[in-house]
Amino acid sequence: MSSTIQVRVDDELKAKSDSLFKDLGTDTTTAIRIFLTQAVAYNGFPFEIRRNSTVNSPYTPMSEESMLKKLDESKKHADQGQCRRADEVVAE
Repeated sequence: MSSTIQVRVDDELKAKSDSLFKDLGTDTTTAIRIFLTQAVAYNGFPFEIRRNSTVNSPYTPMSEESMLKKLDESKKHADQGQCRRADEVVAE
């Protein structure tokens, strides 16, 4: 026996998710089925599925080497007076 689940979502969200899942080789209905199956198996939210992005997100994990390089660059800028107080930035 099968059950039907109806979900109302914003038209834009539906279009974007349809496009995303098509890029991933499936459809929205199948993606929801996969999610529900895995949620039950994991007893919670099971995983993150996303397409690769060429957008440089500020939340992308950095290696220790990259982090140390950025910190070194920041220190050089600070030593040269190329920095601003945090309260001034927040005030803007």
